[in-house]
Amino acid sequence: MDLTITFFLSLLIALVGVIPPGLLNMTAAKISLKEGYSRGLIFSLGVCIVVIFQTLIAVIFARYLSMHPEVIKVLQRVAFVLFVLIAIYFFVLAKKKPQPKIEQSKRSKQSRFFYGMLLSALNVFPIPYQAYMSLTLAGFGWLNFNNIGITSYVAGAATGTFVMLYVYVFLFEKIKSKKIKSQKNMNYSIGAITAIIAIVTLINILKDL
Repeated sequence: MDLTITFFLSLLIALVGVIPPGLLNMTAAKISLKEGYSRGLIFSLGVCIVVIFQTLIAVIFARYLSMHPEVIKVLQRVAFVLFVLIAIYFFVLAKKKPQPKIEQSKRSKQSRFFYGMLLSALNVFPIPYQAYMSLTLAGFGWLNFNNIGITSYVAGAATGTFVMLYVYVFLFEKIKSKKIKSQKNMNYSIGAITAIIAIVTLINILKDL
């Protein structure tokens, strides 16, 4: 029963992490729109393969942090600076005028799979996100840092990521009509989310002083 709870909590956490329009889900949706659903799903599978390894790294790191709480304080300060810089970057990027896009030729399913792996590898945000969330679950006693617990958590994260990418692939016809589809609004959204995380991190740092 505990493993089931861990799996579904991890699935829910991954869903929440992929809901905001970003590089991976919007790319999956655009590939689906231009090249068909199957290529969008192949891209999503490539993304999820990398997510498995990213989540595994995150949980193992979280297990290490749980045994060395003094390291968490140092990382909080480093994370705060990084989140502030990232938020500033996306706000500045959102103000720039978009460059005209060059239409790309269709690629094979195999290339879309590896393209998904490449973009997912470049997106390192799931690592700190999953590390923080797994530490939180462990604090409530909903996650054990043993091999079975970690496997259940990683499986849930990969499943949740694929489910949300699946939703973007098949519902892009509705999503694309909204303003949030524009790169500018996406950058503002990411910047705002990162700024909120930076504020929460700062509050936690001040509490420890």
